[in-house]
Amino acid sequence: MSSERFQINLEESEKSIQLIIHGELDLAAAQAFRQALEAVVHREDKALILNVKHLRYIDSTGIGIVVSTLKIRDEIKAPFAVRDIQPGIRKLFDLTGITGFLNEGIEGTL
Repeated sequence: MSSERFQINLEESEKSIQLIIHGELDLAAAQAFRQALEAVVHREDKALILNVKHLRYIDSTGIGIVVSTLKIRDEIKAPFAVRDIQPGIRKLFDLTGITGFLNEGIEGTL
């Protein structure tokens, strides 16, 4: 596994908060990912979007955090989407069974 540096960029608009994920989301990056999410996951006033276009790898820890985020957003009835899922990442999401729960099309509601 190449150690492509994990990075999160936050873009906030009037209707959404988008976290753009870069690099590899594994155990080593999990704490930084959790911290970025903690700051925004409970905001009911805006849709939360994870853009994973630049995500090169995700392990079970990262997938668990995405699932936890999905549950929190569902509980508070706030929009959540995962966008720009690359084929390799989609395959992992498919294998774990979470693809069907990931909203990829809330764009029209923003």
